[in-house]
Amino acid sequence: MTIHRPGLPSDLPEPALLWARWGVNAVVRATTAKEARGARRTGVWIDDEGLHLDDAGCTWWAFSRLGEGRWVLYGEDESSGCKWHKPPVDVLAGGPDWLPYDELRELLDGWELGCVYWYEDGAWSRAVYPEDLGDDGLDCGMSRFTDRQEALDLLVDLVGYDKAAAEVLLAAAEERRLTPELLAAHVVAEDGGAPDLPAMVRALERTGLGPAPGEGRLQEGQFQG
Repeated sequence: MTIHRPGLPSDLPEPALLWARWGVNAVVRATTAKEARGARRTGVWIDDEGLHLDDAGCTWWAFSRLGEGRWVLYGEDESSGCKWHKPPVDVLAGGPDWLPYDELRELLDGWELGCVYWYEDGAWSRAVYPEDLGDDGLDCGMSRFTDRQEALDLLVDLVGYDKAAAEVLLAAAEERRLTPELLAAHVVAEDGGAPDLPAMVRALERTGLGPAPGEGRLQEGQFQG
C-alpha cells in the first residue's frame, strides 16, 4: 500500500488490520526483561495504552483504541514538516472531542508531535494541511505496517529468517487466531534459544489477536491490504 507525502487518510488500512500487523511484531519481540523497562523502551511493544514504536532516533509512534469504532494514531518521523511549516500546522484541527488532548497538547508543547490521524464512523481523518506541506512523516513511520510485504519482512527477521514461519504468524494475527502454540512453534529467540513464551503470551493477551473462547477460525483472507 502506497503512502503519499504528506499522508492521506485513505493511505491507511482499516484499524484492525493495522493493529494486527503492528501487534504481531510486538508479541514476537516481547521479553520479560523489556517489560521491566516500563515506559523507557525502544523497539515495538504493547502496553495498557496501546501499541508503540520507537527507534530511539528518528521516529516514534503510538496507536490506541479509544472506544468502539474509535482509534487514534499519532507520532513523529524526522521527515515531518508540520511543526517546521510557517505557520506550524495545527495537527489537532478538526479532531473529535474524544482524542487524548492533554497528552497530545503536551507533545505539541514539547515539539515532539509530527501528525495525528483518527478513525471514527468507518473512516480515517486528519487535519487539513496547507498545499505546500511536503511531508507529515506518515510514510517513513508507518509504511512498515501498512504494506503487507514490509510487515512480513519485519517478521522474517524475528523468526530465524524463516519466511514460511513469518507468513504463518502474520496470517494468524490478521485472522485473529494467533495462539501460544503457534508462537512456541515458530519464534526463535535472538540468541537462537527458546523464546520468552510467557512474555509473548502476555503481549498476545493485550493485543487481542488470539481467538476468543469458543470462537472458530475467521474466514481465510478476511483481511487483505
